Amino acid sequence: MLKIDFEVDFGNNGNRLMKQTGKVYVVGIGPGSYEQMTIKAVRTLEQSDIIVGYTVYVDLIREYFPGKELFSTPMMQEVDRCRKALEFAAEGKVVSVICSGDSGVYGMAGLVLELAEQFPEMEIEIVPGVTAASAGAAVLGAPICHDFAVISLSDLLTPKDLIGKRLLHAAEADMIICLYNPSSKKRADYLHWACELILQHRSADTVCGYVKQIGRDGQEKHVLTLEELKDTQVDMFTTVFIGNSRTKTDGEWMISPRGYRNV
Repeated sequence: MLKIDFEVDFGNNGNRLMKQTGKVYVVGIGPGSYEQMTIKAVRTLEQSDIIVGYTVYVDLIREYFPGKELFSTPMMQEVDRCRKALEFAAEGKVVSVICSGDSGVYGMAGLVLELAEQFPEMEIEIVPGVTAASAGAAVLGAPICHDFAVISLSDLLTPKDLIGKRLLHAAEADMIICLYNPSSKKRADYLHWACELILQHRSADTVCGYVKQIGRDGQEKHVLTLEELKDTQVDMFTTVFIGNSRTKTDGEWMISPRGYRNV
């Protein structure tokens, strides 16, 4: 059960007034399907007064929470969206801010906590979810069974040269690399650019894979080489996996050995 606290205020006339204070949950809803939401996430959303999120993500969960009050905003309005959630909670509502995948992996957990400094009495709880790196890996087999780095190719909040530096260091360290936001209309050539950088430290036949629309209608997976990946067209709803020097494939599965003997 969700707990709602009440503060006592005697007011100017000495009468007891009950001031309701709400709560904000930041909830990772997984990659897209209801089946991949955690029990904790489902129960939290069921017991929330309002669900707040990016329009695409609100549409993904709308049918599973009929009658629930929903508040959504388009992309690029994250600050306004999270501030509004805190304002709803300040009015006494129990509010869930939803994020695709995990709430703390390129999600809204950090932004909500930063904005919450303006609401010092606000109670906040972070609810984790299944991130695309895990869900996509399961579709491909076992691509991240060893050390791996997760890097977003979106340069809206991170300079492109810094993204490039991180790609080079991860490639040099022979880490498996998982790429989020690999491409968009404005960044159509970013995956090609990233592969060119990684090829400075990896062979052209490095085993790679990608999954489109993880857990959603139209899901598809592909296993290919780094050289082939370089010229592949993907979108922002694709997660890309670039293997390390030991990653292999049997044609269907992508496998990064953990290192067990006698296998």
